[in-house]
Amino acid sequence: MFEGLTGRLGDIFDKLRRRGALTEEDVSAALREVRIALLEADVALPVVKSFVAQVKERAVGQEVLRSVTPGQQVIKIVHDNLVEMLGTAEPINLNAPAPIPVLMVGLQGSGKTTTTAKIALRLKTRERKKVLMASLDVRRPAAQEQLKVLGDQTGVATLPVIPGQDPVTIARRAMETGRLEGYDVVMLDTAGRLSIDEELMAEVAAVRDATRPVETLLVADAMTGQDAVTVATNFDGKVGITGIVLTRIDGDARGGAALSMRQVTGKPIKLLGVGEKIDALEDFHPDRVAGRILGMGDVVSLVEKAIETIDQDEAEKLARKMEQGKGFDLDDMAMQLRQIRKMGGLSGMMNLLPGIGKLKAQMKDAKLDDSVIKRQEAIISSMTKAERKNPEVIKASRRRRIAAGSGTTVQDVNRLLKQFDDMRSMMKQVQKLGKKGIMRHGLGGLLPRGLRGGDPNIR
Repeated sequence: MFEGLTGRLGDIFDKLRRRGALTEEDVSAALREVRIALLEADVALPVVKSFVAQVKERAVGQEVLRSVTPGQQVIKIVHDNLVEMLGTAEPINLNAPAPIPVLMVGLQGSGKTTTTAKIALRLKTRERKKVLMASLDVRRPAAQEQLKVLGDQTGVATLPVIPGQDPVTIARRAMETGRLEGYDVVMLDTAGRLSIDEELMAEVAAVRDATRPVETLLVADAMTGQDAVTVATNFDGKVGITGIVLTRIDGDARGGAALSMRQVTGKPIKLLGVGEKIDALEDFHPDRVAGRILGMGDVVSLVEKAIETIDQDEAEKLARKMEQGKGFDLDDMAMQLRQIRKMGGLSGMMNLLPGIGKLKAQMKDAKLDDSVIKRQEAIISSMTKAERKNPEVIKASRRRRIAAGSGTTVQDVNRLLKQFDDMRSMMKQVQKLGKKGIMRHGLGGLLPRGLRGGDPNIR
């Protein structure tokens, strides 16, 4: 989502880093460009004015201008102010007697129903809560059926539908069911509209008064830009929200909504929808988001994602193979490709790596995107079991057959086999080094000679 803003800010800060010393005029010129970049990213004007003023006040101090690395100091000040603008990380409040009512509000099309199911699954798996979902949307055709289908997919219970009931009656029945059947949390998915109107607000307010929710979460689509800020302000003024869930941040939104909503409403962004999959939901961490915006990456989130998605059984199986001296084969490579896809693919992983902006542009030119992984998996799937175990037998005729079977070209097959050879060579070096060797030599022992230091001409 922040790709455009990250690129603009990266160019501005590159100029600052190249200067040995900074004057107040240099800082002012850079902040004028930052102001334009934020406005182009759909950040609300009052937020931009306040942000730039705060940064300038700190950045023109003598400690910064006389610093050994003034450019880095300015970047740090921008980072710290971004974190302040984004607020603090706050989880969903579960500190209340069961059943805890959680009211979901927002406009139609913002992803409210899907987000309700995502949060319910998260509470069930991470918090070990017994969750009941109830659809209060009696206007949109099949809205209640949609929530039931999502409940079946996630294994989360949904309130049975009784035709003809109004939203307040359904909400009261959901809370009563929650009390009688021992549910910890009751998720109440309200109806949305294409735009805010008095009827919508009156309906949501009536449900709020009947259930007294601990959390009232506004689901806002990041793709709507500054309109999302207006929606948040209206819902907060009429109903009173306790937090925001921002959806579709994996799209090509400019990012202004995320940077403006916390500042304008004073309410925290609690969760981020990062994809269409039912588990594609992340906690909102202001410091990590600020790091992504400034091209510093988010290695912590990358590690957390790896821990969540890597199949421990498959990883241990591969480790045992290596310890026993058995070779790395194409089945193992396919497993590695699946793990990359589970972690969000190449683009998802790259967004979390520090200083990756310029490299991403180069990789786009090289057409190295997530479709490459799917193509490689298709190629391996088109091989026989014997070919996957012993790739040396894959000669010209077999390569033509594999290419035809996977819908790719012989050149694609050749590239995959070359990549496999490189990976297998690295695995052999891991075996030779052993655990003690890796600890002693570090990753340098796995790199080609010319990349380990010393004479760059020795390969």
